[in-house]
This record gives sequence, structure tokens and C-alpha cells, in this order.
Amino acid sequence: MRIVLLADLHGNRPATEAAEAALAALAPDDVWFLGDAVGKGPSNDFCCDWVRARCRHWVGGNWDYGVGGRQFPADGFYWRQLGEERLAWLRSLPREAELTFAGVRFRLLHGRPVTELLRVQSPADALEPLFRTERGDFGGVIFADSHRPFVRTLATGYILNTGSIGNSMGVPRAHFLLMEDQPLRMTVVSLPYDREAAVADALQAKDLPKREAYIHEIQTGIYSR
Repeated sequence: MRIVLLADLHGNRPATEAAEAALAALAPDDVWFLGDAVGKGPSNDFCCDWVRARCRHWVGGNWDYGVGGRQFPADGFYWRQLGEERLAWLRSLPREAELTFAGVRFRLLHGRPVTELLRVQSPADALEPLFRTERGDFGGVIFADSHRPFVRTLATGYILNTGSIGNSMGVPRAHFLLMEDQPLRMTVVSLPYDREAAVADALQAKDLPKREAYIHEIQTGIYSR
């Protein structure tokens, strides 16, 4: 069995289309979305609809709740593009889920707003509490949010980050996780995509909030906000 876990599309249509081509070739048995379909980029309606059509399980992220809940007046561009039905769907997304795969019980969440922002370099004592919940202990945690993919082991178990489809920090490519059983394999998939087309989409969206910061991020992989 093979499953894909992906997140952080952030309104980037060319990156999402590259992910779709990879999924078509991989033909996974299941696809999980771990938050942040929207925000930052210009193609939020496309990315929101793609997640709803292509992924079978969903977890919400901080941008999904922020945009969906109309929390910040500066996000009016996203509200107008998405429309009320999509905004309501974003608000409805669960904050976390769980998955037992290859005998390991995984906790799945975006990161914020359930936790503080966590990164690959976060110390073990900041990460290990994620494995212990009122629902019992987990042997693995998979999250997104920080836009850098990784696979790491702790004394408490495995911890993985999906990376970002549309707004990767570090290496500016599209990333997601591929997991396979018999035996358990956890792989970061890295995809090139047409970043020039993504920049062109942003330049055409004159009212896109913090447009220059978004362009700089997808060109360089350097956080710019």
C-alpha cells in the first residue's frame, strides 16, 4: 500500500499541477491533505477545489482557518476569490486526525493552530510532547506548516514533515511525503515546477496581498514576510 501526504499549496497553481502529474504516475492508494490550501498565492479557488477533488482526507491549517473565518481584513482578495461556500468548507476542516500504517499509529496535524510553529531543527523536548495526547500515545507524528520536508527519529518515535507543494522554504520545489508498507518506507518526493509561470500568475493578480514577498519566496525559498 502507498499513501501520499501533502500540504501547503498556498494558491500556487503550477506547483499543484506538478503534484497532480506526479500523483497520476504514482497512483497512490490514498491521499491526505494536511492543511493550507489557500493564502499567499493567487490561485486559491483552483487549489481549494483541487484538494477537495483529489484528496480523500483533510486536516485544516492556520491559513485555512484564518482566511475561511475572515479573521484578517487584509485577506479580502482571498475571500472574493473563494466565495462563501469554499470559505465555509475551510472553516469546517478538522484540526487533526490519525492513521495507523504499517503497524505504527501516526498523529496527523498541520501544526498551527494546534501547536506553535515547529521546524526540523526544533529540539527534541519541543517535539516529543506531540506524541502524548489524551487519546493515548502515538508512534509517529506527521505535520506540515514550516514548509521544509524531513524525516526524523526521536526516542518517542518517528516525526515527519510533508514539506510544501506551493511555498517551499529552503529548496524552492514542490514537496510531499510518500509512505509505503511491507516494509515501512517514508520518502520525501521533490518535484520541479514552472516557477516562472507561478511568478507570472502572481504579477497578474494586482491585488494579491504581499505579492512581492510571495514572489521572492517561490523564487528563492527564503521566508520574506
